[in-house]
Amino acid sequence: MTLEPVVENEISSDITAFKKNGYLIRRGLVDDAAASELVALIDRSLKPALAPVEFEADVHYPGAPASRVAPGGNTPRRLLHAYSRDEQFQAIGGHPEVVNTLQGLMGTSKLLLSQNHHNCVMTKHPGYSSVTSWHQDIRYWRFDRPELVSVWLALGSENIDNGCLLVLPGSHEWELDPGRFDASLFLRTDLPENQALLEQAQPVELERGDVLFFHSRTLHAAGQNRSDTVKRTLVYTYRSEDNLPIPETRSSIFDDIPVS
Repeated sequence: MTLEPVVENEISSDITAFKKNGYLIRRGLVDDAAASELVALIDRSLKPALAPVEFEADVHYPGAPASRVAPGGNTPRRLLHAYSRDEQFQAIGGHPEVVNTLQGLMGTSKLLLSQNHHNCVMTKHPGYSSVTSWHQDIRYWRFDRPELVSVWLALGSENIDNGCLLVLPGSHEWELDPGRFDASLFLRTDLPENQALLEQAQPVELERGDVLFFHSRTLHAAGQNRSDTVKRTLVYTYRSEDNLPIPETRSSIFDDIPVS
């Protein structure tokens, strides 16, 4: 598995862009051969689905089947606990170049990979993929500070047609009143003030091997997969060593993995 080296002046530019936008794209960070090996591993874990798995019916998102016995209800949405599934997943989670980028973006040398949040392979299947409404990942996470960063590795083309991520640049710095969100902490699209924000939305279009780094407060959403192929993405979340999970919350169930 080969990752391109990070040049120091590129890191400085990346930090500036990340602080401004709340996300950063590193193009071609993982080579095609390594990505292809991951795709093959994922496909072996999908047919049959290797537990633990979250299905489309479990998420209750717009467009999701009503139950697992409904048509499409047993369509896999996420292969959970990715890091512990295979050494190939671990290699991505702790690879030096991924870690180096995170250290620069987060301003720390000591990083841990969360086993409680993301840590999964996200899949979107044609026909039964649901919509992910606008939200911040930190909404259900419990840490001393809302300062985590997720790493999103595209294992194929990601575009509007197959439900790529949409982001609101700079939203990690916004302070929005609680009333701007619904009971499940999704951004309310019925409010004119929120509709004005959504006009700023940008699609994050990626190719196989591209890596997206995004802040836990960055507002993002995703559409349905309207293509004829499965979309596969490996996603991890990281925190700094001194940003501790709150005890007795879902953020502290499993021990986090030191990666630096």
